[in-house]
Amino acid sequence: MTTTGSAPTRNRLQPAVVKRAIWIGVAVIALLLVVLGTKVVPNDDPRAQSDVAFDPATFGAETFPAVRDGVIDRAVDAATLAQAIAEDSEAAAEEYSMPSSGGPVYSVTFTGVAGEGQSGIYPISVEGLPEDLLVRVQTGPAINGTDLRDATGDIQFGQFRNQIEFQNAAAALNEEVKTQVLADVDTAALEGQTVQVTGAFTLVNPAAWLVTPVELSVQ
Repeated sequence: MTTTGSAPTRNRLQPAVVKRAIWIGVAVIALLLVVLGTKVVPNDDPRAQSDVAFDPATFGAETFPAVRDGVIDRAVDAATLAQAIAEDSEAAAEEYSMPSSGGPVYSVTFTGVAGEGQSGIYPISVEGLPEDLLVRVQTGPAINGTDLRDATGDIQFGQFRNQIEFQNAAAALNEEVKTQVLADVDTAALEGQTVQVTGAFTLVNPAAWLVTPVELSVQ
């Protein structure tokens, strides 16, 4: 007995079956690769903390000591720095400052006599500085600026999720000045006192420095 049509049908089905089997095999291999490449990260692993909300207070308390030490290490005597800026501001910036979006940030140290303060900002008369250079130090209650955040170059925008966190980091470091630097200083009675200051300032006006202190002591 002769059968017709079965062999051609099988011939037509075989390529389709083979093709389907290949695709299934590819899918299985891809799934295995995904499973093998997946790592289980414990909840306490730092890699699992990327979405944790930024806590400015914790950042400030943990980061300030390193910032303080960095500013102290970089600090230049005020008379030396003033002369360098007056002679060649670009060269001075290259040698002594850290660049920032607001301008070059300098670390400086000096001893001088505090004048009359306004809103916690005291002018300091420093021997050896030009008479037309106004040096001031801010002591709170409001301490503003991004000087400490930008002073060492170790804190970069890319470490934060957005501009708000970056700005809050600067504010948090300023808050630490009040607790870690000025807590034992009578900031309401500095007029006429000789103070020793180490801190940072952003050079906006070459004739006026507003210093955020990381060290301040009354002599």
